[in-house]
Amino acid sequence: MRFESRSDAGRQLAKKLENHKDKDVIILALPRGGVVLGYEIAKRLNAPLDLIITRKIGHPTSPEYAICAVAEDGHMLCNETERKAVDEVWFREESKREQEEAQRRRKLYRKGKKENIKGRTVIIVDDGIATGLTLRLAIEEAKHDNPAKIIVAVPVAPRDAANEIEKSVDELVALEVPTVYLGAVGAYYDSFEQISDEEVIHLLDESS
Repeated sequence: MRFESRSDAGRQLAKKLENHKDKDVIILALPRGGVVLGYEIAKRLNAPLDLIITRKIGHPTSPEYAICAVAEDGHMLCNETERKAVDEVWFREESKREQEEAQRRRKLYRKGKKENIKGRTVIIVDDGIATGLTLRLAIEEAKHDNPAKIIVAVPVAPRDAANEIEKSVDELVALEVPTVYLGAVGAYYDSFEQISDEEVIHLLDESS
């Protein structure tokens, strides 16, 4: 399965989630790309849109390959074998840099605000999964705030990552779970351009 764009993928996911329309649901999107999908889902479900921000720490020789993920509060989830193999000083500096970027995004996109999700159904949305570390950490971060239910909605996820995520949430909605993964989320899209800070802010404003 291929997607024309993030908006197209978001609309397809929204159709799969229609049973949650007009209920006490909140959409938590991973910026930046996930916000485009989150906007489409929030619009269709008549639900508020907020962010859950975790950042990938890429391998020093292959930055697209995540060895860890870090949240705004400094919590981390790592592939421990990969993490132990990299330089410790580099890792500390990179972790700090990515945590600060997560905090910067919260301040810029939401002026530091965060929706209360306690007792609510949350739908965590991203534009796809590769290693799954950033999304798995997002799930852990959401659980700290005691939602009633956690659903993950993504267009594409490799089978091993999907299996791992299914263990930790109430429901996984994935449009494509390939046995042979193409190596990058963007490989499943016709258009997969970078999303700017300005676009994220515009979509959040439009959904409020």
